[in-house]
Amino acid sequence: MNWRAMRAIVRKDLKVVLQTKAVLFPLIVVPLILLVVLPGVGGLLLANADPASSAITDFRDEMGLFFDNLPPALSARLNSFDNEVQMVTYLLFNMIFPSLYLILPLMVANIIAADSFAGEKERKTLEALVYSPTTDRELYVAKLIGPWLAGIAIGWLGYLAFTIVISLTTISFMHEVIVVDVTWLLLILWVTPAASGLGLGAMVLVSSRVSTFQEAYQLGGMVVLPILLLLFGQLGGIVYFSPIVVFIVGLILWLVTLGLMYFGAKTFRRGELMARL
Repeated sequence: MNWRAMRAIVRKDLKVVLQTKAVLFPLIVVPLILLVVLPGVGGLLLANADPASSAITDFRDEMGLFFDNLPPALSARLNSFDNEVQMVTYLLFNMIFPSLYLILPLMVANIIAADSFAGEKERKTLEALVYSPTTDRELYVAKLIGPWLAGIAIGWLGYLAFTIVISLTTISFMHEVIVVDVTWLLLILWVTPAASGLGLGAMVLVSSRVSTFQEAYQLGGMVVLPILLLLFGQLGGIVYFSPIVVFIVGLILWLVTLGLMYFGAKTFRRGELMARL
């Protein structure tokens, strides 16, 4: 492996990201909205909610069937709280937000990888990249490393910001940090790298075959559909996050990710890129 040339490619890709507003803007705005603004507003509203208010009691009555069908472990956890506001707070930040969080590393890797080849074509720099002193395999791996590491890093930093925001807004009435447990740790350490890899694996396959960044991003964006299905499954009471479920989700994502990367490595040919110039 020509690690020196590969490091140069990775550094160049990340430098371009920092200099390209169309790429950098969503990398800043989306994490702020998903993991700072939304949980912050939700936490403040719940902190000022009256457990005896009609809105809370009506919600509990309307969701009675949902609460009755919860898994025993989750039901026992909810029963440990003093009122419905605490229950709603726990469910919101431990059922809804985990799926929303998974969109983040996938999206970050997706955006950066969309620029990996399609962006090079738009900037007319692909020819120099193709003639770099690397093999096809080394060039492919170098194009994966940058987006993958960026997706993981922003995912981890986003979780840190999310935890701080939730702690500041809910600790006064929850009396504990509710988003630090085994499920969340598995999500961060096991699933986040897999989600990031899934986004970039699919996107590199797409972006090497289209002409523009926007076209690559639009096609590759469909990779978020499994995460949305997972979110809808939670809302519908079909699946609930637990350490076992999170481990299985991560395992599936890893298998798909490795399959995409293996297929991409086998089919990637710089000569085909040159033919599309």
